Amino acid sequence: MGDTYHLNKRIEEISLNGWPALQSVLYDGWLLRVSEGYTKRSNSINPIYGHSMPLDDKIAYCERFYRKKGMDSVFKITPFSHPENLDGRLEELGYRKAEHVLVQTLELDSLPSPVHAEAEFSDQAGDIWLRQLAELKGLSATQLETKRKLFFGQPLNQCFASLKVDGKPVAFGNIVLEDGWAGLSDIMTDPHYRGRGYGLSLTLHLLNWAKQSGASKAYLLVVDDNSAALSLYSKLGFQTVYEYWYRVKSVASQ
Repeated sequence: MGDTYHLNKRIEEISLNGWPALQSVLYDGWLLRVSEGYTKRSNSINPIYGHSMPLDDKIAYCERFYRKKGMDSVFKITPFSHPENLDGRLEELGYRKAEHVLVQTLELDSLPSPVHAEAEFSDQAGDIWLRQLAELKGLSATQLETKRKLFFGQPLNQCFASLKVDGKPVAFGNIVLEDGWAGLSDIMTDPHYRGRGYGLSLTLHLLNWAKQSGASKAYLLVVDDNSAALSLYSKLGFQTVYEYWYRVKSVASQ
C-alpha cells in the first residue's frame, strides 16, 4: 500500500475525531459509535482496523449491540474497511446501500480573502448559533440537544463562525483542528440569502482562521448529490481524494 493510501487513512481517522460520538466501543478493530441516533456518521460501525474474529460472528455482535439500543445497524464502508469482502457480505445479508459521500481536501497555501468581512468567531457553539443550526437543518429539540453535547464534548480546538449582513447573521459554520488539518462541517446559509456568495465568504473566513491557527490543509465530507455544496467547494479548489458509503439494516428486519 502506497503513501496515498496511508495519508487517506489518516484523514479518515482525523475526520472521525472531527465529528465525534457521544460513546464508542472498540471491538476487534471495529469502532462502534453511538450518539442517540443523530446522523449515521456518529451512529455507525467503522471497520478501519484489522481483525481476527470470524466475520459473520462480528457482524452478528454489532447487530445485537445496536438492536439493544433500538437502532439500525449501520456500517461505514471506506477504502480502508477490513476485511476487503465486508461490503459484499453485508449486501448478501440484506444490507442496503445508502448515502454516497465524497471526502475532499484542499491545501491552504493560497487562500483569497472573503468578500464579505463582517464575521464573528467563537470557540463555543452559542445559543444563537445553535438555534440557527436547528432552524436551517430542521432539527428537533432532542436532536439539537444531542448536537450541543457533541460540540461541547469535542476535545479538539474548534471555531464557530457567523457571517453578518447589516447586523443579521446569514451564514454559519464550524471548523475543527487536528495535526495540521482543518475539518469543515455544518456550513449553512439562510435560505433568504442564498446565491449571493455568503456561504463562500463564511467558508473562507473559517479556512483563513484555521490557517492562522496553524493548519496547512483542510478536509470536508459531502454527499455526492448535494450540488450546491459541491459547487461552493469546487470554487475553493477542493478535490475528492476518496469516497465512502453506508450499509444499513433496519432494526425491524434483524
